[in-house]
Amino acid sequence: MNLAEVETFLMIVKTKNITKTAENLFLSQPTVSHRLKALEEELKIKLVTRKKGYKAIELTEKGEEFIPIAERWISLWREMQMLQHGQERLFLTIGSTDTLSTTILGNLYTELLYQGCPMDMRIKTHQSYEIYDLVEKHDIDVGFVYHHLHYKNIVAKPILREKMYLIQTPDTSLKKPKIHTDELDPEREIFFSWEANYQIWHDQWIGKLSRPRVQVDTYGLIVNLMSKENLWMIAPASIVKAMRKLYPIQVSEIANRTQPPERLTYKIKHKNPNAATLKAVEFFDEKLAAYLEKENWETIEI
Repeated sequence: MNLAEVETFLMIVKTKNITKTAENLFLSQPTVSHRLKALEEELKIKLVTRKKGYKAIELTEKGEEFIPIAERWISLWREMQMLQHGQERLFLTIGSTDTLSTTILGNLYTELLYQGCPMDMRIKTHQSYEIYDLVEKHDIDVGFVYHHLHYKNIVAKPILREKMYLIQTPDTSLKKPKIHTDELDPEREIFFSWEANYQIWHDQWIGKLSRPRVQVDTYGLIVNLMSKENLWMIAPASIVKAMRKLYPIQVSEIANRTQPPERLTYKIKHKNPNAATLKAVEFFDEKLAAYLEKENWETIEI
């Protein structure tokens, strides 16, 4: 069993297709098939099955069982390479949504970068559902999301709870400490789908049939749009704090009888983490806990 065979198997697991595996690894299809056959012969088990007339392949029961073994084998191989090359610095791959990286985690990354942190980081930006997939495949070591999805191999832990506020552009004529959503024009809304429970609340109080002026999924777009014309949006405390540093937005509490659900940020990790990154994860978790304790995300002056 060698690295090429194991990596090829894991790519087959990902694509469920020999042709796509060959394309992703820049190999010929016969090479992919040869590596898979060699691995099966060495293990003396059948890993995949192919049905006539279907391009997609299916894993056997033994193939499913071999996935975590293959992932740990790759992890140990990488750790061995680091030892052989005398790499003493830690390395961690972090995945996060755009808004979390920009408004919450960005300052932590800066602290780690300029305070002599013995760890190199690779920071990747994805949607929440993509981060779950990447953590499950060990492409990301630690992920930060605001959707709680159920994956059998992933542990999700809530680390931050944020109250939601109404923010308006500076030129608004509606300037009150508390505002009910009935007072707002739905056609002037910037909508961000923070998570499923917020979507339900939004449909109930702002309306399923009304269409927002614009729907966005990045912090950068919020900043650009909120500075231009008379618009409004509902956003968590971290967004409010970050935007207040840029220009004088109008901030109000929401007067509805039922408040929008607080936004929860989850830290997610694989149940079977890569052995090569355990020290890096422990180091990062310690710094993250201290950082979240120091920062006060709940206090917003109206």
